[in-house]
Amino acid sequence: MSLQLQSELGSVYVSDHCISLLAGSAALDCYGLVGMASRKGLKDGIAELLGRENMSRGVEIRRENGKLHIDLYIIVSYGTKISEVAHNIQSKVEYVLNNVIGLQVDGVHIFVQDVRVSR
Repeated sequence: MSLQLQSELGSVYVSDHCISLLAGSAALDCYGLVGMASRKGLKDGIAELLGRENMSRGVEIRRENGKLHIDLYIIVSYGTKISEVAHNIQSKVEYVLNNVIGLQVDGVHIFVQDVRVSR
């Protein structure tokens, strides 16, 4: 499903894949994030760390009552304050999507799948 934005020059269609890539790359800029995790769950109690080429698999786009919600599944670096990392990611993703696409995001939800030592 894609998002349609109207401008004075016409319509712009933005795919969910594009939105998820922008959200994922914005999140990766934040301190304390090791990487994105697969949203399919854990394998043997360990979250799968996704590479940059599969980053959109760690982002889910939901539309509820005409409002946009973004779910990010992440792996946090050991020794960082999880609440601060999550808040920074929420702020950064909302800022990037609002300024790059002009998209009003109703909520950015963070799901911490694992904590790992960053290298």
